[in-house]
Amino acid sequence: MKIIHCVALATAIAVHPGAAYSQGKTAPKDAKLYFITPHDGQKVRGGFWVRFGLRNMGVTHAGDDYQNAGHHHLLVDVNDPIDPKEPIPQDKSHLHFGAGQTETMLDLAPGTHTLQLVLGDAKHYPFEPPVVSEKITIRVRSPASARSK
Repeated sequence: MKIIHCVALATAIAVHPGAAYSQGKTAPKDAKLYFITPHDGQKVRGGFWVRFGLRNMGVTHAGDDYQNAGHHHLLVDVNDPIDPKEPIPQDKSHLHFGAGQTETMLDLAPGTHTLQLVLGDAKHYPFEPPVVSEKITIRVRSPASARSK
């Protein structure tokens, strides 16, 4: 009997590959993720606050599997789209806020940078549909130019 159960499970996974993934948690269609600050096109100095906004969903810790809740990920200078079948990467360009943070102090090199928010589920997968902010562009001024203006 156990063999039949295992074969049935393996068949179900092979026929429905999405069932093998732990992503795909549904998000309300009216969920909105956005930047409170900075604003698109804003000029900032190194060491600036980034504040995250979220409507019609809640913020929780990574690993907490609550309905309509997730945690923030901040993408810095990322051009490639997020793969909905993979966990959101964690590296210097994909910053995780798994303790439920809604803001961070960010220190970037002078120059032009892009920022985008992605809401992840308990296991760091994007929601379905994806809950992402608009991508914004900021300009980080060097400390010398910031003092002279």
